[in-house]
Amino acid sequence: MPRYAFLILPAFNRVYGESAARLTRSELAVFSDRALGGGLSGIEERLIGGLPYVTFETAGPLDGADVARLSNLSSVYALFELAGELLRPLAMSPLDRLSSDLITIQKYAGKTNEHFTKLLLNVTALATDFPMDSRLSVFDPMCGRGTTLNQALMYGYDAYGVDVDTKDFEAYSGFVKKWLRDKRFKHTADTVPVRRERALVGRRLQVTFGLTKEAFKAGDTQHVSMVNADTLRAREFFKPATFHLIATDAPYGVQHGSKGGGGLSRSPLELIRKAAPVWAELLRPGGALGISWNTYGGTRDELAGILAAAGLDVVGYPDFEHWVDQAIVRDIMVARKPA
Repeated sequence: MPRYAFLILPAFNRVYGESAARLTRSELAVFSDRALGGGLSGIEERLIGGLPYVTFETAGPLDGADVARLSNLSSVYALFELAGELLRPLAMSPLDRLSSDLITIQKYAGKTNEHFTKLLLNVTALATDFPMDSRLSVFDPMCGRGTTLNQALMYGYDAYGVDVDTKDFEAYSGFVKKWLRDKRFKHTADTVPVRRERALVGRRLQVTFGLTKEAFKAGDTQHVSMVNADTLRAREFFKPATFHLIATDAPYGVQHGSKGGGGLSRSPLELIRKAAPVWAELLRPGGALGISWNTYGGTRDELAGILAAAGLDVVGYPDFEHWVDQAIVRDIMVARKPA
């Protein structure tokens, strides 16, 4: 049986790097089941030449389409075919269509590791009824400074977000406008107030860009929009059944996310319980919601119950739990909206 090896991408975050190979093994199992018909086996971690790899076997040689799908794994640096003790490199062709500094250039306290953001987006996209390489609409209902939005743009998707923090809204608005100018992409970018019955309910950043002037003129464009408002009011800004997938990194038990009528919530599950029905309404049938959360703030069964009560079906995925620091053990749960 052909055997292959993924070289794990070095992580800037040492703690995340220690979990990267195990998380890649779990992510690869999802790709095998959802994108390659369960055709991978013998997935294991292995040191080769003192470097971390994840190896696997296939019933037959990987074709170009298989390699293209696997090129999108979140922590993969290179793919090799094993020939005895030798490694034969295979040309990877990920979905990425923009330069990587869109993801890496922002540096700020509390930023979610970009490898993990990509993992969350990947496993959520694979749970939907929609091909991962198609033009998807992604929504992050607690988007912070836009790491998930930027990863969606990298894949050629349209990206939409909501966040209650005005500083995060302004930081992301400034960043994405400057990045597009620096890259000389033809684009439009506006920040406008949103009013309901003459009352100001939020601000919306609206950006449209094309990779070339010709593409922009022809309407071959991508869109990113972020609203500065309470996530519980997301339905006021977006129509039902708009998004193919929702991916978000929940607050880790600090003040964040939603005023909810009684001050900012310190409990991520309390916030999710209120917001999940709103988010589910925004999902298309056959779409999926992926959420990461701190297990110290609520159990897997509790979160599964909240998502089920919102009309979503929890997907049985492999283990993605990993240690972040002494107060945070992070995990992922994905749930589908029935078609």
